[in-house]
Amino acid sequence: GLFMTDYFTRTPRKLSPFRSFASIELFHFHIPEDTVIAIWNLITFKEQGGTFGDQCPDRSITVYFRSGAPSVINPLHTHFPRDTAVPGSFALTLTWTLPNRTTGVFNVTSPLPGDWFLAAHLPKDEGKISVKVKGLGGLYEECQYLFQPQLIVQRLVNIAVLYPGYVTEQSMAPRNRSCLYKVFVPSYTSRVLVEVLRCRGAEGCPLWLRVRAKAPPLHNSTALDCREHAPCRLALDLPFWQHWYYVLVEKHPEVPGTISFQVIVQLTDCSRPSLARPPFLPSSASMNMPHSFGSASGLVLGDSPPPASPNSTKHPVPIPTASSISKRCWPVHPMLRNELDAFSVHFYIFFGPNVSVLPDRPAVFVINLLPVLDSGGVLNLELRLNVSSLCGENVTVFGCLNHEVPLTSGDNASVTCETESLSGFLLSVNATASLSRLRIPYPQTGSWYLSLRSLCATEHGFEPCTNVTAEVYLRAYLSPCINDCGIYGQCKLLRTNNYLYAACECKAGWNGWGCTDNAEAFSYGFQLLSTLLLCLSNVMFVPPVAIAVRSHYLMEAAVYIFTMFFSTFYHACDQPGIVVFCIMEYDVLQFCDFLGSLMSVWVTVIAMARLQPVVLYLLGAMLLSMALQIDRHGLWNLLGPSLFALGIMAIAWTVRTIQRRHCYPPTWKRWAFYLCPGALIAVAAVLLYTFVETEENYFYIHSIWHLLIASSVGFLLPPRAKPSGCLGPLPRRKGCGYQLCINEQEELGLVDPAMASINSICTS
Repeated sequence: GLFMTDYFTRTPRKLSPFRSFASIELFHFHIPEDTVIAIWNLITFKEQGGTFGDQCPDRSITVYFRSGAPSVINPLHTHFPRDTAVPGSFALTLTWTLPNRTTGVFNVTSPLPGDWFLAAHLPKDEGKISVKVKGLGGLYEECQYLFQPQLIVQRLVNIAVLYPGYVTEQSMAPRNRSCLYKVFVPSYTSRVLVEVLRCRGAEGCPLWLRVRAKAPPLHNSTALDCREHAPCRLALDLPFWQHWYYVLVEKHPEVPGTISFQVIVQLTDCSRPSLARPPFLPSSASMNMPHSFGSASGLVLGDSPPPASPNSTKHPVPIPTASSISKRCWPVHPMLRNELDAFSVHFYIFFGPNVSVLPDRPAVFVINLLPVLDSGGVLNLELRLNVSSLCGENVTVFGCLNHEVPLTSGDNASVTCETESLSGFLLSVNATASLSRLRIPYPQTGSWYLSLRSLCATEHGFEPCTNVTAEVYLRAYLSPCINDCGIYGQCKLLRTNNYLYAACECKAGWNGWGCTDNAEAFSYGFQLLSTLLLCLSNVMFVPPVAIAVRSHYLMEAAVYIFTMFFSTFYHACDQPGIVVFCIMEYDVLQFCDFLGSLMSVWVTVIAMARLQPVVLYLLGAMLLSMALQIDRHGLWNLLGPSLFALGIMAIAWTVRTIQRRHCYPPTWKRWAFYLCPGALIAVAAVLLYTFVETEENYFYIHSIWHLLIASSVGFLLPPRAKPSGCLGPLPRRKGCGYQLCINEQEELGLVDPAMASINSICTS
């Protein structure tokens, strides 16, 4: 056949350590129909400071693949909420082959067409809380791991289409190994029968017949060896509705010569028992055909058969009665779709929501999920039995939820939702357990069929009921997250390019897909203790406020009070558990807390420089507000204004030292008992905040940070400045190089400068 190659790529994205599904990177691809092979090229490289990160450590990268919807992953092996079905996916771990780059390849032969999703993440980290380092000249550059998937697909062009009820003749040349066909299966088809006839050219018909839905067959697809079966006939019960079925006729190895044969496909229509689908379909049946069926090789709907292909001869054949294989299908009731919001969709039953399940027939409903739009949420199904409707009988109502085809077993006593080729989800309600729920995170889109049947329990198992009509309340809806992630989680709406999906982000040590795993959860006492420590540790700002008021630093005292107030209520609102108290919006409290902390550093340093112009306080407030608005967690946005204030203080001290020709501050006691201890305490606080604080020890390390910062302010705040003109001009002694206007005790803040005596003036 003729192949076409398509190439798709995605922009590289930075990977994050796994904490929840909200921390993964999701990539969305679309594989066209008739694809025979898909090759994913997985490129990963390191970056550090805009260059290749050769010095970055090797961290394994896990990639998940799933068709139809995003993967439901659980790398931390947490517990899922009750009544949650976990769909499977394939995982691949990438290892590093080069210092800064690695490449992995993932091949899928005959992939299912439609949407494919890739999810990638780094391993869970140690819980370190890191401050962002941005801009040039950072203290260090963070290692970044970038992931870029690329997709190459090869698809067949002009695959021969089989028309139900028509014979297709084919000759397989010696150089050819197989012939591929496809046939479209419309709704209400209960059986697909594929048959190879009149095999000539070799002894015993050395052909393999393989059939698969949605994509070309694989080696493990449903197959039949025509040498061992005569006639060579392959039947598929309960096929997927509204999909292409691919038929592969493959020649046995080492078979010379040309082999000719005929292929015919027959579809059994379950809406008309004992009849197969006629070769001429009514015009209304075209509504069940995809657009590709009605194009160049489409079926002509009318009173004439389809045109013959130049390479084959087609003619209708008599369709035998299929009473022995046909299965009766029941009417499928559609459900009304009511969209409320993103991933908030309710499905209603006409004249519902109560459903009457008759004893002699199942009730079948269809839930249609839109492609792409509905696969990022959670499909919820709830059955509630009205016990009063059972009239005392031991009735059990079974619900079977299947994708793309309803499963109604011919055995009236069967309670399974699985066949050789189908698997579904089973629900049951009875007088003892009258409520049953099912949650499917990230469901595959398309049609979901729910079949409800009532059976009566006897000594020999379940048997059909007589004269008992069970009434069931049915509720089906889409939600963003499971139970809105509970009280210990937050449901986040995420986006990757044009695809939306939702995921839970848990807190207070809770984990799991719905934040219901309490294996590492914080107790109420622990949450209360952490909240009290973080809030009450701000009381340590009371001594600095008293010192500032005593020294007449009223501006500084106001800033310290502002910081103490908003830091207390910010941490009361920032708690991850249920011990939370917010007096304002979280964003307002966070901004005021960060602004107060930086302003405390600013005004303290300016006061140490003994500069009193109000313009410096206003300049600091404006600069810090701008820096916090740009990025509240950027390291240089926080250090920049602080270093600028320290520079002003250093210049002021240098000028005073030059003017007085003596070190400023002039006394060793000021350095030994105030400046050096205050500086050491402040450095210790910064080191704890930067290198020790993690998510696990945050509540007590950050409380210690509060205590140390407040203590350092009390030590570093200078004593009260001497009022100008409190001392008259002093006579200059002979031999004195210069004189100081502030005595030693005043510099230490021990006495009132107005009471200083002439004898206490320090002279050279």
